[in-house]
Amino acid sequence: MAPKTETTLGFLSEIHPYGGLAPEDLADVAKRFSVLTLAEGDEVYRYGQTLEGLYIILHGAVEVRDENDKLVSLLRRANSFGERGLLRTGFAVTKAKATQASTLLLLPAADFHALVAAQPAVQQFFDRSHKVNVPVRPASLTNTRVDRLMATNPVTCPPDTSIRQAAQLMRDNRISSIAITEGTELRGIFTLRDINNHVVADGMDTTLPVHMAMTKNPKTLPTSAIGSDVLHMMAERGFGHVPVVENGRLVGMVTQTNLTRFQAETSANLVRDIARARDVTKLAAVSAKIPQMLVQLVGAGNRHEVVTRLITDIADAITRRLLALAEAELGAAPVPYLWAACGSQGRQEQTGVSDQDNCLLIDDAATEADMAYFAALAGFVCDGLNTCGYVYCPGDMMASNPRWCQPLRVWRRYFKGWIDAPDTEAQMLASVMFDLRAIGGASDLLEQLQAETLGKAAKNSIFVAHMVGNSLKHAPPLGLIRGFATLRSGEHKNRLDLKMGGVVPLVDLGRIYALRGALALVNTRARIEAAIEARIISESGGRDLMDAYDLIAQTRLDHQMRQIKAGTEPDNYMSPSMLSDFERSHLRDAFVVVRTMQSAAGQGRGIIG
Repeated sequence: MAPKTETTLGFLSEIHPYGGLAPEDLADVAKRFSVLTLAEGDEVYRYGQTLEGLYIILHGAVEVRDENDKLVSLLRRANSFGERGLLRTGFAVTKAKATQASTLLLLPAADFHALVAAQPAVQQFFDRSHKVNVPVRPASLTNTRVDRLMATNPVTCPPDTSIRQAAQLMRDNRISSIAITEGTELRGIFTLRDINNHVVADGMDTTLPVHMAMTKNPKTLPTSAIGSDVLHMMAERGFGHVPVVENGRLVGMVTQTNLTRFQAETSANLVRDIARARDVTKLAAVSAKIPQMLVQLVGAGNRHEVVTRLITDIADAITRRLLALAEAELGAAPVPYLWAACGSQGRQEQTGVSDQDNCLLIDDAATEADMAYFAALAGFVCDGLNTCGYVYCPGDMMASNPRWCQPLRVWRRYFKGWIDAPDTEAQMLASVMFDLRAIGGASDLLEQLQAETLGKAAKNSIFVAHMVGNSLKHAPPLGLIRGFATLRSGEHKNRLDLKMGGVVPLVDLGRIYALRGALALVNTRARIEAAIEARIISESGGRDLMDAYDLIAQTRLDHQMRQIKAGTEPDNYMSPSMLSDFERSHLRDAFVVVRTMQSAAGQGRGIIG
């Protein structure tokens, strides 16, 4: 084997996706790479130039800039570039230049396409556009892996722990079993059944070591098992607890309670319970089940837009039930009104973390006396939502604030003022209020308002320009050297903010496209799809943006699911260390797409090719 090929082979075997190839395939690929030596300042390619192939940095550093000459990233050893240009016909969004003496590997375009076609893992790594839309399906144990069901970080104790101490640990942690381990290796399991059948029934001395009463060498399952494997094992052997072991190490415990909880809640059941709830306390009991529903839906493999839609449906149903309870207490409304939601509820994108953003649009026939009724209605519903876990908006963007509980004529004046004089506050308010969606009441009130304001906004280039500028304040967390720009201080130091740095920039872009095209849609994914169809953005750029949104939103939901399963409150702050190299690579690529599209929007265009 030639020295060059041997060096290339060893290098490729250490990085994704090549390290996962069969040895003979990897050897064949390594032979097809050529070596480029660059001096500082040498350009690799520039706009309009045909890409020669895929570039991988062996040594040195290469800066990548977008077509507006803004620095996107500084790539170093093992980073690659050029793949999106190869996978999108005629699509090259960057220019690349060595910032120091560098050595690059080049895989010719024809060989790259052959590799992608022949190796599904390579295709998955480089081209996220080949996705299958997964329809919503009921959560099922038959399609859910054990690692989605199990309790992580199970309580353990060593074999020489006394029976009494082990029982006290079970009591204090409110669990029905405890794993007996030496180091990370499982030696046995001690359950309530063992206490009944051995300790109590046989009159054992509780100061004896627990290994004398435990079930030794219990049956286990790997994390790759599915829920039905657990059910069958429990049914056949009469178990109530199954330890989950990976590579000899205890990683979790599945109990009958885990299985029951997983199967118990569906969105339809929750909506039914909401409709039957007679007071706010019962509604709060239903909303408390939403985190488990999130775990269930994500664990069953549903896509992010399905999960967030179903979670939002629960919030909508709770809101409508609160409106009905309010009218039962206050009497029928004196004039037609509409309760509208904005923010994530308005866009049907709620996750496990949501405050409330809402407002009231009231028929212009309302008198001053009527407004007192609507103030009481708004207070009842907002207080009820807070009790149900949708905490009060920190910015007071709620119908209980008189500013956001107004007749339609006032709302018309609001929107006209924001469009005609888009100062900083107007930009912020318009960003929220252009995401309004009807929840309960006379929906035609909002339809009238949207039809009028969208047309005016689309025609006002100054307003749209200000809104674009406002949207660029939220930048994806890209670090030029280390990959990600994590938070530098505070409670969430060294973590990524997947909301403000991840989802929000995409939400802002979707809203800009909707304003430019006078599109009435408020859901972010639907806005991007409509923008592609209306040619507000290019098909290639739009598909890239859609892929980026899907990845970022799904990463956020997966993070929240892990937190809920671990018994902690879900949030939007994730440590990059939670991701594999494969996941980090794609997430960073998604952030690059967002930044590139932001740059294009800032230049008055929506096209990145």
